[in-house]
Amino acid sequence: MTATTYRQIVLAARPTGEPTSANFELRQVPLPEPGEGQLLLRTIWLSLDPYMRGRMNAAKSYAPPVEVGAVMAGGTITEVMKSNNPKFKPGDILAGWIGWQEYAIADGRGMRKVDPAVAPISTGVGVLGMPGMTAYVGMRNIGKPKAGETVVVAAASGAVGSLVGQIAKIEGCRAVGIAGGPEKCRHVVEDLGFDACVDHRSPTFAADLQAACPQGIDVYFENVGGAVWAAVLPLLNPFARVPVCGLIANYNDAAPPAGPDMSAVMMRAILTNRLTLRGFIVSDFQDQQKEFLEMVGGWLREGRVKYREDVVEGLEKAPEALIGLLKGRNFGKLLVRVGQDP
Repeated sequence: MTATTYRQIVLAARPTGEPTSANFELRQVPLPEPGEGQLLLRTIWLSLDPYMRGRMNAAKSYAPPVEVGAVMAGGTITEVMKSNNPKFKPGDILAGWIGWQEYAIADGRGMRKVDPAVAPISTGVGVLGMPGMTAYVGMRNIGKPKAGETVVVAAASGAVGSLVGQIAKIEGCRAVGIAGGPEKCRHVVEDLGFDACVDHRSPTFAADLQAACPQGIDVYFENVGGAVWAAVLPLLNPFARVPVCGLIANYNDAAPPAGPDMSAVMMRAILTNRLTLRGFIVSDFQDQQKEFLEMVGGWLREGRVKYREDVVEGLEKAPEALIGLLKGRNFGKLLVRVGQDP
């Protein structure tokens, strides 16, 4: 290895409302040497995901905030370049969490080996990584779809939503997606096999969703919140289940949304329809990772599950790409190619 320095992106300032490029700083730092029990890792793929917006805030949450001046958090696929740890050898490909940087020192804890013979290594932060597992455990533990039911998922062309709908089809359900724009809706139906997809940007969105769900909604996988949730709520059947995974419509809000307080309407619907709404974080179900990899990996090999990647070239493009993700500009799983595959 000839490099003596590498690049990393740190949180320069906490955003108010929508993040901008000023909230990030690209730094050049010396390349370290691994110590006893440590690894030197080279980043190949960086995953960009909506949760990163929350980690930029100082507010208390399920995970600690990124400190100002610290490397932005993120899932990665890396190659072991040097190893002082007997569990790993140079050339191993690892899925882990080293963040927005080209190299890193790690001890291997919380990392798993990725087999390039099973699937492209980028899937280790996509359909066979955290987003895929989020879809799997949310459906398995909270959605609990039954054959013949109607399953609706927001952000249906994204990394989580696309698998939610395909799992629904595997379970014998009617799968209805919600996505932004005709091209994404076409992909959801024609490529992913959903029964229908509704464009949330349409002025007739609420009526279109009702028409796509003539028997109501039994499972709604929540990734968005906002106006989409308002259209879904009246369509939920008695005993419907709602895994609450994300609320991307509100992540950039600097104040409570304008408009009437809908909490009384929502609570009445929860009571009268005996709804189950449960928020979850994928790490709540870490003990199901082996099962997830076996099941979804098998579906992938059999062609029963498909995925789409939206690739951005170069670490320096990560801030712009994350800003776009929060506005729905990505199409599929958003990845940054930080380095070349081995």
